[in-house]
Amino acid sequence: MKIAVACDHGGFPLKETILETVHAAGHETIDLGTDSQVSVDFPEYAEKVGRAVQSGKADRGIIICGSGIGACVAANKMKGIYAGICHDTYSAHQGVEHDEMNVLCLGARIIGIEIAKEIVRAFLKAEFDGGERFVRRMNKIRKLEAEN
Repeated sequence: MKIAVACDHGGFPLKETILETVHAAGHETIDLGTDSQVSVDFPEYAEKVGRAVQSGKADRGIIICGSGIGACVAANKMKGIYAGICHDTYSAHQGVEHDEMNVLCLGARIIGIEIAKEIVRAFLKAEFDGGERFVRRMNKIRKLEAEN
C-alpha cells in the first residue's frame, strides 16, 4: 500500500518513527510534511493527507499532531475520509475492520514511540471485514455524508 503521512509541529517528533515503521512493514510512504517544529496549522496537513487518499495517490493516511484530536476533526470534514484517533492497537485494527477507517490519527504528546509503532502496524495489517452489518452501517454513514 501507499501511505500518506503528515504532521504538524506537535507531531513532528514522531514522524520519522512512523515513516520508518511503515517502510519496515513493506509499504511505500508519501511524506507530506511538515519538516520541522516551526509552528504550522494542522488542518493544512490533514487536508494534504485527505486529498492524497481521495485522489487515490495513497491507499491510506496517517496524520500526527500533538493530541491527534485536531487532525482527526479536520480530516473527517473531507468526503470519503474516515479518520480515527487511536492510542491503542485494538482501535487501530478494529477501526479498519468494522468502520473502513482509512486515516489513522495519532497524538505525539500522548503516546510513546513503541506504542506508536504497534498502533501503526495494527492499522496497516487490518482489512475491512465486509460483513453485512459493517457494510450496512458504512452505507448509512455514506448517506449521512452525501446529505450533508
